[in-house]
Amino acid sequence: MSSVKTPTHTEAQPTTADRVRQITVITGSVVAIVGAFLGSGAAGGTTVQDAGGGAFAADATLLSPFTTAFSIWSVIYAGLVAYAIWQAFPRNAASARHRSIGWWVLLSMLLNAVWILVVQAGLVPLSLLVIVLLLAVLIRIFVTLQQIPGRGIVEAIVVDGTLGLYLGWVMIATVANVASVLVAAGFDGFGISPDLWGVVILVVAGAISVALAFWGRGRLTPAIATAWGVFWIGVARTTDEPASSAVGTTAFIVAGVIVLAALVFRASALRQVPEA
Repeated sequence: MSSVKTPTHTEAQPTTADRVRQITVITGSVVAIVGAFLGSGAAGGTTVQDAGGGAFAADATLLSPFTTAFSIWSVIYAGLVAYAIWQAFPRNAASARHRSIGWWVLLSMLLNAVWILVVQAGLVPLSLLVIVLLLAVLIRIFVTLQQIPGRGIVEAIVVDGTLGLYLGWVMIATVANVASVLVAAGFDGFGISPDLWGVVILVVAGAISVALAFWGRGRLTPAIATAWGVFWIGVARTTDEPASSAVGTTAFIVAGVIVLAALVFRASALRQVPEA
């Protein structure tokens, strides 16, 4: 005699607060992304690389990525638009994941737009505070995504993939931002050579990225984005001024280690068989 299994739980029902969140996130994301796009100079005007007295140009510091690196923003912005649309679907209204990260993702987009406005205003020191806040918000989101599993391949790409790229890129952008602020402030490195500082900082950034990949069980997109930024730092230091073979070589090695570590941790996680 067959038995019918009854569900062990029921789906949460959408509330008015859920609907408000969905509408606000999709509306706010459009405003933030359009503002960031226009403010970046992509549609004309001063680009971020040329703003702030050139503090963020490829030749500003030893840790400035080559200009091509910033093309990753096109992928991130497209992903954020996709996220805003995805979270607005009726089926996602009462999702524990979207309830937990929705407002934080919107805050991250607004902080990104604020960062661009601050840079365009020439307030380089303030830009560091903004990007550190942005990094903290993205880490908060990443932790939540680890704690609450997603549903299906589309969510894995649109949500985890996009926000992973966002976090990974902002990690290396924060490093570059710190360097820009220190150089603009006339920091002399306490007598230590700039090349050595650059090498040490890249190694530390790589170690943090590897640790994140380990903790995240091999999440690939944060590692890919960070490695992308580090790789283009290497390109900038080997093809542009200020030239530094030490920093350039270290950047290429660190980028490779970041990706390799993430792949190893990912393979390890996939080999693990859940207990019955």
